[in-house]
Amino acid sequence: MSIASTFRLFHAGWVLAREGAFSVLPAESLPPMMKAGISMARLVERRAVRKTGSIERLNAALHKLGPSYVKFGQTLATRPDIVGIQAAADLSGLQDKMPPFDPKLVPGILETALGAKAAQLTEISEPIAAASIAQVHKARLRVPGEVPRLVAVKMLRPGIAERFHADTDSLYAGAKLAETLSPASRRLKPTEVVRTLDHSMRLELDLRLEAAAISEMAENIRNDEGFIIPDVHWDQVAQNVLTTSWMNGIPIRDHAAIDKAGIDRKALAAKLLQSFLRHAIRDGYFHADMHPGNLFADPVTGDVIAVDFGIMGRIGKDERRFLADILYGFITRNYRLVAQRHFDVGYVPKTQSVEDFTLAIRSIGEPLHGRTAADISMAKVLGQLFTITDLFDMQTRPELVLLQKSMVLVEGVARTLDPELDIWTVAEPVVGEGLRREEGPLGRIEDLAGHLSRIGEAAGRVPGLIAQAELALAEHRAMVNRPRDGLMRNTALVVMLAALGLILALIWRVLVGS
Repeated sequence: MSIASTFRLFHAGWVLAREGAFSVLPAESLPPMMKAGISMARLVERRAVRKTGSIERLNAALHKLGPSYVKFGQTLATRPDIVGIQAAADLSGLQDKMPPFDPKLVPGILETALGAKAAQLTEISEPIAAASIAQVHKARLRVPGEVPRLVAVKMLRPGIAERFHADTDSLYAGAKLAETLSPASRRLKPTEVVRTLDHSMRLELDLRLEAAAISEMAENIRNDEGFIIPDVHWDQVAQNVLTTSWMNGIPIRDHAAIDKAGIDRKALAAKLLQSFLRHAIRDGYFHADMHPGNLFADPVTGDVIAVDFGIMGRIGKDERRFLADILYGFITRNYRLVAQRHFDVGYVPKTQSVEDFTLAIRSIGEPLHGRTAADISMAKVLGQLFTITDLFDMQTRPELVLLQKSMVLVEGVARTLDPELDIWTVAEPVVGEGLRREEGPLGRIEDLAGHLSRIGEAAGRVPGLIAQAELALAEHRAMVNRPRDGLMRNTALVVMLAALGLILALIWRVLVGS
């Protein structure tokens, strides 16, 4: 842990505390230690923040601190049910209204990145949207022999990689400090969580990978309805430049414009939530940065339009099944299933009681069942979750961090569109479809394919094992005398049987999944 990263960490903490970042957290619902920490941090708040409760300066402060802190603010902006309406409004500018970089730099960036093909991008506008990592311009793509078309040109901010690396260094420093000063925090695996977020953000700094992400998702959703994404123009893609088709849409936070266009906001909220769950449960690949700045409503169809695929989440089959089972358990009030699955994936240590944890899950689920979003205080729910995680010594699963963060974002946006949203009712068709697929013929075929793949891998090792056995035999022949051919044959037989046993054991382990 370097002195520089530690200094940046404490500087960030000071700035956040001064501008009222800790005032928006639901301290009354948090455990005593966290509540005490927030109270201490608030001692250095500016007088204006303490007097008015307004945190309008926090927006600019987070931008100055770096892109990782901006992501944190973007998440808070989607949760007025947690941080309050005013705080969410103050932070909403972080989504796509950041100060742009100098437009004079644009031609040079394009020419350096795209070479001669940069000339095909004409009529480049002023920045349409500017966020923490990049900004977007509207342009016209003129390719010889093709009809000119409107495109969106995304460019990374100059020097953003250096700022990001400084951010992550300080976050690693904070995680290690937490693990050193608070042994209890180690169950939350802060260093591994930071490592997961670090990896996802590094991918965001290469727009060629974002183009590939769009391509993969397009294949996944080609037969879906209600969710639209842009097309990639690959000839105008580079590490720091991404060109896609221009998407005409109404910003999803502009409720007045959505209503004016005659779009059913309740239906739009349902499409958003169901699309996300479908991508996560069915595909294991989902948009992990679905804040309102990246979401639009199609004025014609009322479908969801998503842009900015820099941060994507990927989960395996076991994690997909875990998500489906958890949601199904809450939908059907099968709290035993919810509890057992937490034990199965290692969230809760085996030393804890399944029955006691089932009771704790019931205490969360029952007050939520049959309630609309407007009736649920997520601040209280989160406070209860904090208590339960501590009581049952729950372990963090770093590979699920992006999924959890994304679900918080999506639910927050859906809530703003439809305050009466019944999350369980909306989720049920997608969850049911996912479980039926897993239990049906297609799911079983996929399982079989997985087994066969592992058997194939095992079989691929057979020639090597045989070669090793033959080599051992050859060496043995060189060492023994001719009169002892009988012994040699017996030894050869033993060696070959041992090799065969190894092969069979390997295949058996693959088949039983051990």
